[in-house]
Amino acid sequence: MFKSFWGSQEQQAQPRPQEISTDSWYPPSVGSSPGSSHPATPTASSSGSFGAKAADRPHSLSHVSPAEAAGIIASLKDKGVDELRKLLSDKDAYHNFLLSLEPVKTQNKVRDELRNETLQLARENLEKEPRIMELRNQCRIIRTTELAAAKEKMHELERKKEEALRFYSPASLLHRLQEAMNVTDDESEALHRQLLERETDLTSFIQKYKKMRNTYHKRALTHLAAKTSVNG
Repeated sequence: MFKSFWGSQEQQAQPRPQEISTDSWYPPSVGSSPGSSHPATPTASSSGSFGAKAADRPHSLSHVSPAEAAGIIASLKDKGVDELRKLLSDKDAYHNFLLSLEPVKTQNKVRDELRNETLQLARENLEKEPRIMELRNQCRIIRTTELAAAKEKMHELERKKEEALRFYSPASLLHRLQEAMNVTDDESEALHRQLLERETDLTSFIQKYKKMRNTYHKRALTHLAAKTSVNG
């Protein structure tokens, strides 16, 4: 980035594009021996070809706005040849110059602010750790006491519900109705034997037997209707 602006201010030969690393913060000459870096005079076409070369290297210059570029050029305008040569050959000098640019200062300021905010959030989270541990212990106590008792009661209610559903299911009702029919039938037969064995009088027998058989036939009809409804 620096050499592109340097080429527009001082006459210097442009290096071949394939020799420039677009990922480096420094121009190709920084880091080499001071004696090997000599500013050269560019041709008249070098400044005209700046736009085309910048388009060929979008990663190195595409992020520089015109206002930022103008600021960098202004900061280089008053520097002498020796100062510019030092920027090209001395990595520390180049680094200090880079840090003095307003876009870099702004970026570093934003970075520092983000870092400070992150550290502040980390401190706040650490301060909340004891409270988090206390709440976690309270939750553990609740799980082992109140929640356990509530679960046990819920399981008991579910068991009673299942028993009630089984007790009042159609199959269970039919079974109990069939058993009641059998009991009534057995009782009427026993009463009949008592009459035959003269253990009861005829008047009492007729009243009881008529009532028992009436009950039996009601249950039988109800059982038949219910069974037909369930099977249908």
